Amino acid sequence: MGSRGIAAADAPRAAEPSPRHALRIGDVARLAGTTPRTIRYYEEIGLLARAPTRVAGAHRVYDDGDVERLREVVRLKDLLGLTLEELKTVLSAEQARAEVRAQLRRDDVDADRRRELLEESLGHIDRQLALVRHRSSELARLEHELGETRKRVRRRIRELDAREADAVGHASVIETAGS
Repeated sequence: MGSRGIAAADAPRAAEPSPRHALRIGDVARLAGTTPRTIRYYEEIGLLARAPTRVAGAHRVYDDGDVERLREVVRLKDLLGLTLEELKTVLSAEQARAEVRAQLRRDDVDADRRRELLEESLGHIDRQLALVRHRSSELARLEHELGETRKRVRRRIRELDAREADAVGHASVIETAGS
């Protein structure tokens, strides 16, 4: 979640991207490391803005902003292991923060309203932090479990090595005594 934020899934889109940046769904999928099917699904559930209306038989056309948003969605999903519902929560909070930032940039915002906006922003950040902290604690718990399992496996290996050393030592004593 960069400082610029993420464009809203329901934000208005230009009817057509400029020809220089017009991308078809396959190009967008390749650039973002996903599939056209995933893009269509993310549009359907509201994680991404729907492609602009197109004439029958024409291809969906996307722009660089669409690629950037999709990359961020994929990055957050992979990085945090979020469900799609959790991802919607993070992205909607990010969008709300972007809207607050836009209002704060205006010169005609009085001090009281500026304070309200900043407090609103804190609420959005707190929602995002809560989700990230929850994921972090789950990862810490998994790390602890794996560490404990690793210790048990290493202990069993040492026990096997000790038994093997005892068996070899015992066998050599028997051979020495028999000679």
